[in-house]
Amino acid sequence: MDPAGFFTASRLVIVAGKGGVGKTTVSAALARAAALVGLSTLVVEVEGRSGLPAMFGQPDLGYDEIVLAAADPSAGVAAVRARTITPDEALLEYLREHGLSRISKRLVASGALDVVATAAPGIKDILLLGKVKQLERSGTADLVVLDAPAAGHAVTFLQSARGLLDAVRVGPINTQARDVLDLLEDHARCQVVLVTLPEETPVNEAVDTGFLLEDRVGVNLGPIVVNGLYPELAGIGADPAKAAAAAGTALRSGEASLLASAADFRRRRTALQDEQVARLAEQLPLPQLRLPFMFTAAIGPDEVDVLAGELLADIEALTELPT
Repeated sequence: MDPAGFFTASRLVIVAGKGGVGKTTVSAALARAAALVGLSTLVVEVEGRSGLPAMFGQPDLGYDEIVLAAADPSAGVAAVRARTITPDEALLEYLREHGLSRISKRLVASGALDVVATAAPGIKDILLLGKVKQLERSGTADLVVLDAPAAGHAVTFLQSARGLLDAVRVGPINTQARDVLDLLEDHARCQVVLVTLPEETPVNEAVDTGFLLEDRVGVNLGPIVVNGLYPELAGIGADPAKAAAAAGTALRSGEASLLASAADFRRRRTALQDEQVARLAEQLPLPQLRLPFMFTAAIGPDEVDVLAGELLADIEALTELPT
């Protein structure tokens, strides 16, 4: 599949997954991959300090956009930008845009938003999603990537619009909830990309989340990203001493046993991940995009580029997307 076609299939990609599966890393890689095929990309995060800017060697995010990776028009590469959104800031902006700037800051400072949130659960999520909807409609970027809350909160986060429609039947909150729900249910505007690891618990969580999102929210699920795969190693079953001799070297005492143990661990780890990847495909029949485990202490710009390249290669290999 043409990567540009994949990324323009919907203007908004919501990246969701269990905490610790590398959701923010995948958001960064997706954004960079889209930029490498010439699509300007805006990454939006909603949970505070996520580590996203550090992956591009940039400072912390704020409400105003910053450039994570500059464009290179001569190479056909677009920019990656990012910002964070909080309910308070989204409310302030909403009130200012509706001629209520004088009272907006007083409302937030007085804690009125927390009072409203208690009376109408989901209002904070609607403020965030309403701003995301505005960004999607504005065309500020070819692609908006939303780094969503972790899986447990992701379902309630995305389900908030439907809940508020039932709780608030008229007025601007109802209108906002309806607009957000229209966005989430429109497959030409929005898709959800789940992220998991090739391990039993994350796979179970991904399967459960996938069905909940389809059944309760009605979103379109795109390919699922399996993150942190150990690559196959050629010759891993070779005898360590013989392999060392063939390479013109010799092993010190005890090294052959240590190498054999390491090779055995790697084989068992690879077998486990293969089993979980197959189980995921059986229980949640979505196309898979697979990313390698990065043997590094931190993800930086070079690692993001490697992961973006892997995503592009896998996207090109796709034959069809779920509908």
